[in-house]
Amino acid sequence: MPSKGEGRYSSHSCCSSSCFKIYVCSNPEDSIIERRALREKVLPRFREHCRNLLALDVRLIDPFESSDPKCWPDANTRQQLIEECRKNSAGPFLLALVGHQYGSAALPSQVEVSEYQLLLQACQQVGVCTQQLERVYQRDENAVPPSYRQTASVESAGSLLGEEIKKMQNREDFRKVLQKAVSLCEQNRLITAERAHAFYRSALDTDLRFALENCPVQDIANRCMIYVHKVVNADGERGKTQRNSELQPELKADPFEQSVPTPSELLSQLCDVFLPALLSSHQLLLYSTTTECDRRHGYTTARRRAYADALCQQVFSDLMAMTDSSNVCRLRGKASVIDAPSREWAQQEHLCSILAQFYSIIQPEEEEIRAYVKQIDQQNPLVVTGGPCTGKTVLVAHCAQQMKAWLSACDPVVICYFCSLSVDTSPWYLLSRLCYQIVHRYEEHFTELEPDSYICRSPDKCSYNTGHDPTSDCSQSQHVCDGDPSAPQELHSNFIKVGVSLFELEGHLASLLTQLPSSEHPLILILDGLDQLENNVGSQIIGSLPSHLPDAVKLIITVSSKRTGLLQAIKSHYSQLGGLPCSVSSSREEEAGYACIQLQSVDRKQCIKLLESLLSCSGRRVTSGQQALVNQALSSCRLPLYARLLHALTSLWHSGRTETKSISCYNSDVNESSLPDSVHSSISALLEHLEQKHGSSLVARAVSYVSLSRTGLSETELVDLLSHDHPECEGKISQVDVERLLIDLKNFLIRRPMADSQVLFWVSRHFKLVGTKKYLSTHEARKKIHSEMVDYFSGRRAVGNEKPFVVNCASEAQNESESQPFIFSVTEDVCWVNMRKILELPHHLQQSGCLEEMEEGLLMSLGFHQAMLRAGLLSDLVTMLEADEGSTKFLRERWLVASILKSSACFLHSSPPQLPTVMESSLLPYLDVFPAFERYIREIQLDRRKKRKGVGLVLSSSSGSVLPIRCLGPNPKNKTISVAETVCTECGVVAEIIEDGSAWIWKGLTCDVVKLSLSLKQQEVKFAGVKSSSQFLLLSTQCKKLFVWDVEDPERLTEVKESLKTESESNQTQSMVEGFVSCEEKLCIWWKKERYFSVFDISSNTLAHFQCQSSVMCLVASFNSFSVYCGQADGTVSIFDLTTGNLLGCCLNSAHRAVIQVILCEEEQEMVCVDENGSLALWDIADKEQPPILIRENFDHCKPSSVLNTDFSKAANTLLVCQSQQVTLWNMCNWEMCDQFLAPQGKSFTKAVLSLDGHLFLALLDHYPLILVWRVSTGECVLSLQTNTQPLTLLRTASDIICVSQNGCLTVWDAEMINSAGTATRMRSGVKGVVVDQTGKSFYTTDGLENVWKWSLDASFPKYSFVHEGPVEKMELSPNGSFLLSLSGEEIYIWQTETGENIARISGGGAADVLITPNSKFGVSISKHGLSHVWKLPCGGIVCSIHQYLSDAQVSAEGTFLVGLHHGDLLAASLWSGSISKRFSCTENSEYVVTFHTLLDHPDFVVVLTASGAVYTWKLSEETVCRHFQLPDTFHCQPQDFQMSPNGSYALLSTDNNSINVLDLSRVRLCSFKVEGPVIKACLDKTGCYMVYVCNPGSQEKSCACDLHSKFVLTVVRLSDRERIGRVCLHKNPSTMTVSKQQGVFVGFIDGSVGVFSILDADKSVEELVLDLENIKGEETKCPFDREPLSCYFLPKPNMRWA
Repeated sequence: MPSKGEGRYSSHSCCSSSCFKIYVCSNPEDSIIERRALREKVLPRFREHCRNLLALDVRLIDPFESSDPKCWPDANTRQQLIEECRKNSAGPFLLALVGHQYGSAALPSQVEVSEYQLLLQACQQVGVCTQQLERVYQRDENAVPPSYRQTASVESAGSLLGEEIKKMQNREDFRKVLQKAVSLCEQNRLITAERAHAFYRSALDTDLRFALENCPVQDIANRCMIYVHKVVNADGERGKTQRNSELQPELKADPFEQSVPTPSELLSQLCDVFLPALLSSHQLLLYSTTTECDRRHGYTTARRRAYADALCQQVFSDLMAMTDSSNVCRLRGKASVIDAPSREWAQQEHLCSILAQFYSIIQPEEEEIRAYVKQIDQQNPLVVTGGPCTGKTVLVAHCAQQMKAWLSACDPVVICYFCSLSVDTSPWYLLSRLCYQIVHRYEEHFTELEPDSYICRSPDKCSYNTGHDPTSDCSQSQHVCDGDPSAPQELHSNFIKVGVSLFELEGHLASLLTQLPSSEHPLILILDGLDQLENNVGSQIIGSLPSHLPDAVKLIITVSSKRTGLLQAIKSHYSQLGGLPCSVSSSREEEAGYACIQLQSVDRKQCIKLLESLLSCSGRRVTSGQQALVNQALSSCRLPLYARLLHALTSLWHSGRTETKSISCYNSDVNESSLPDSVHSSISALLEHLEQKHGSSLVARAVSYVSLSRTGLSETELVDLLSHDHPECEGKISQVDVERLLIDLKNFLIRRPMADSQVLFWVSRHFKLVGTKKYLSTHEARKKIHSEMVDYFSGRRAVGNEKPFVVNCASEAQNESESQPFIFSVTEDVCWVNMRKILELPHHLQQSGCLEEMEEGLLMSLGFHQAMLRAGLLSDLVTMLEADEGSTKFLRERWLVASILKSSACFLHSSPPQLPTVMESSLLPYLDVFPAFERYIREIQLDRRKKRKGVGLVLSSSSGSVLPIRCLGPNPKNKTISVAETVCTECGVVAEIIEDGSAWIWKGLTCDVVKLSLSLKQQEVKFAGVKSSSQFLLLSTQCKKLFVWDVEDPERLTEVKESLKTESESNQTQSMVEGFVSCEEKLCIWWKKERYFSVFDISSNTLAHFQCQSSVMCLVASFNSFSVYCGQADGTVSIFDLTTGNLLGCCLNSAHRAVIQVILCEEEQEMVCVDENGSLALWDIADKEQPPILIRENFDHCKPSSVLNTDFSKAANTLLVCQSQQVTLWNMCNWEMCDQFLAPQGKSFTKAVLSLDGHLFLALLDHYPLILVWRVSTGECVLSLQTNTQPLTLLRTASDIICVSQNGCLTVWDAEMINSAGTATRMRSGVKGVVVDQTGKSFYTTDGLENVWKWSLDASFPKYSFVHEGPVEKMELSPNGSFLLSLSGEEIYIWQTETGENIARISGGGAADVLITPNSKFGVSISKHGLSHVWKLPCGGIVCSIHQYLSDAQVSAEGTFLVGLHHGDLLAASLWSGSISKRFSCTENSEYVVTFHTLLDHPDFVVVLTASGAVYTWKLSEETVCRHFQLPDTFHCQPQDFQMSPNGSYALLSTDNNSINVLDLSRVRLCSFKVEGPVIKACLDKTGCYMVYVCNPGSQEKSCACDLHSKFVLTVVRLSDRERIGRVCLHKNPSTMTVSKQQGVFVGFIDGSVGVFSILDADKSVEELVLDLENIKGEETKCPFDREPLSCYFLPKPNMRWA
């Protein structure tokens, strides 16, 4: 029976590691089958488990994995492997397989000189030849202490001898010689018995003892698994006979070997003595199994395989138990967002401690830094400069560790930021993380404040509500107000908003540096690596820092002396500050404005001491003859890094060795060329040595992968990448091959935490530089490596036969990306993010040129969005989505997603799992505008089906607002700016003139707002105004100059001036430009209050003037006749020929009012003039030789007011005239007024424009932050567009609507999105009722007006509109779906649902309610004051009448009775006779009935609730009553809320006090569901499984005021276990709700729209979901008004009348 050690489930914590590294200790000759089985059967399963559940990887280090013994590592290397596993494994690190064969003795790789001499003397004394021993071992003077080491040919542990030893008769000869010598020494007591046994032990025994002996218990407790397998009769009879015949002569021939322990004795000592002694003390997991074999056949292959299978099962079970019980801190929290800034700063602090460990030479500059930070009232930064590799980074890392000790009188906050080693090196990212860390670190010092108590005093400042910044972000009902400098307590570490601009970040940083540091808590800010950032980012960061540092802030910056550009930026930013301490400055540095420390090369003696120390630690030294060469090398290069590289090279020297071609084979005759003379050449020499040792392909690829990774690579990732079959590699790369390479690079390729993993990175960037130059010199080579890493991180490539990151997906086909999913789901609510993928994959996609794949497969992927959100990288995701670099195929789609994420940031931060729901409800209404989102929506649906629960969107209702796709604007240094003028060209270029004279240009969605710079006479030009026409911009300056800019030719900027006038004369006579029009190469310009207009010819650069009768108000050019029509202040329109300059004719309106616009209809040869009061005059201009003839005049009879602007749509032939109190629309076909819209009460219009198709118009109101959108056909205000600040004007381009704010910001909406939302199908008023047919595919809605709409879910639009003569009060659908009854004006309408025919209209019954029996054959009309009738469907023939009025009446499930209340009594009237045949009675008391409900699944029963709270069931057939439950006094049933599930299991009693009270009759218990806010609607579904409710969390006092947190929320709860199935935010206020049998939730909204949601709590057919999307796609090309329902009209008169 197997025995096992105690304590196997104790915990071991090693959270700093990111993988399990398990060393396999075995006898290579006796465990081939077992080790292969472990690799193939246990490792993949265990690795999958650890990846999915613990976020850890698994590496199985088998030193004997290779089939070639020459590749096996020696004893020293194996010990290093064991030590690596012990130190860096997160859990178990040793798996030992002890079989029945002990194994051959392992030769020691090194023997001290004294011990070696004893062995030689012992052999010589007894006449044993020592020639073989002397051949194998040679003296090594570089070892400490001096030793004899094996020659290169015998360094492999498995191959006991090399080529020279193989010349002997067999391998055992040399082993026998050595063991004889050891035995003689032991007998003569020259060495101890323990030391002698070291020469006898096998590799298995040696490795086990090294791993377990002389180690702290806590390092190995519950981390070792040992499996001992004893085999009886292993050799069988034939094997025993052969073994005895071989041993017998040997025992007689050599008596010395009798004292050498046999392998069986050593194996017994190991298994029976050594291991049991450690069992309890070291808490080993030890199994001992005995297999008794058949004496004839012995241990057969079949038995070995059977044992291997059993071993695999046991090992897997033990690994699972050990890891599940271990204290591995890797499980992610429930649906929470990781604090990404805190995580990164923990990594930065760890990195600082790592780099500080390399500070081994004390530098004098350390004291200068100490003097700087102790200097009081120091407002200047300290710049630490020096050449490459002088140790700037290591120095500041060390100083950061010493700051607390240096400033012991206070409590400093020390922030050391290694910018070049950050995850992202963009200016926005670096500044945001810096701001976060400053706040976070100071929060720790304000102990009187709890970190989570910083509540925003003005929640609206971080909301996305009306009139506020759409990019705002807040965090779980906790906010920080921007710009509130009242106290440090108001600044919270989560204050950085999603989408905040770089300019705002600069302001935040300046505010933080001013408020938080103090004399008690000074801030020491160290910025390293700015000089290594590309794209001038370092200078941008310097420019973002305050130019005057506060007294309590010390800034230290490291810059390479070769980076003159960054040094110049620092000088210009901090110049003329003065006051520098004498100890760290000179007169030159005072002028520069900063203190400077120049790092020099260190002293040669210190480098020599460092080298000696490093060699001593590794057991090496240099001889006296070699020291001269070392001294010479260190004289030429006195750098710490160079000394460390010399250590790596000189440690390879072995005095006494024979010269070979390998660079590593140094002998005692080392010459001057043996040592490289620089850092780069030393790195190159080291790599060449590694190539000789490990193979050039392995080294080249390993260096390439690490150098081109974004954040470094974990060991597992590097092994996986290298293990992939590569054409340049000979054979497969094993784990041990990579591990041996990493051991040789351990001093330069070090580990640091990154994204929940331990990654390898170069200790100096110069390794990357040398490696890139050596192996990646071409673009193709770099692209190839990046592509391989794309394949790896995207999951397209598995390693060997393994699938390392497999995710189990029930009933779903596995796709290639599931080997590297974005998110690993542990349980339903627990998951963890594949951080390595989201950090590395975008980088390699971009660098490999796979830009389309990055856009489609990553930026448009739901999985990537979910992972970035859960990783706390929402801001980074928004930045990636908004970037216009790379592929722009889905640029607008990406911007829309970014806008949704910004508007939902607060909500998503508190509820990350809601991302699919938020995206689905936001994108589905615009699927016709952006068909590319179909794949995204399908991904959402697939994700929900995989989770097997949730609430999906079947029919979307558009939001009452449309999100902008871009928000951008100028970024001036002056924060308070105001726009003076703005225009837009026909090609979409927007120009803004700011009051400070600057001009800003926006050339379209793919560009940013840039400043237009123009210099004249070495002075910057200040602009005064701008006008536009066609593709031209006319810019006027404050110095009275005009410039024409053709935006299609951006290099072409022409000054407008008269050639015959001097510059001074032009400046004196020129007035303010009022506008211009273009006609080919001619620009017609008119001036304010001038009676002429000017024509500027761009081609000839000439200017001509045309005189008019009065002030020119407008111009329009005719391209056909090459003429200009000039509208004037006295109502005259003059026509000029541009070619000749002649006046062709004039016309005058009758009112003599100023003409502000002229519209030419050249095809109709008509001209329309709009005067200043909005009246129109239509003129015939067919005869060019005669003056225009007046056709008609249309006067606006409203109160006259000035026209603010006009707009017209060619698509709709509509002219819009905007005045302060009205917007008038004119039909351009007949020039009749279409409609007139009045401004809201107390408001006035300031600007209005038509939509692209003319179906909508958008308007601005004065002092109102919203843009309102009206639907032309109905006159309704259908949308309100939110802006970030007070709007100034509206602009329209071919594809966008642009709002220019007063501060110059541009808010851009997609015009098609506005059209889609504004023309969405909705009823005229709020939905009052919804009924659903039995199939769930059709439903009917009423808004309380004259229409009932029949909707089809398949088409997603209403099919019929049943029109009534009056408002509809009630509707009822027959169970078979054939007939619809509607009640209007006490008349009953009967509709045929398939055809829409009104087959009957019944009057005279005075009906107040209508019902239909379950068999769909009879209708019941309820009258309050007359007779209630039972009649036949559809003819209306009366069957019987009921004399008593029954309120809240219901038809019993079997259709026999009409049950209702009458004066507190519950009565049942027969539907056949009309008589009251049943009466509910309770013998206990005579209390009245409050409410009741029939049961569909139990037709004979009625559930009754009385006033006392008693719950009864009333059986109608037997008239029996059974009391079931008595409600407590604290529970009150609300009759209007009372509902019953059809099976009678649950009753919904009431909704009050933010709770829903449900009676569970199946278990006879009362349940109270606590909800997030007041309940608006609640109902039970038709199956009795779910409860659906809508609540308003935003009404709570402490609730967040952001957009989604203030929305109504629809929630579905499973009644059986009260588990929440899903929830979704509703964009509008609900007015009614019902649930169908198919778990469809139908919600009517107050704006007349309808939303349909599906409850998914089990598998749902894929076809149904696909069908929905296909139907939506089919509607893309339809005009919105073609989707309106077909009107089915009522009968003109009732065709049936009841008396």
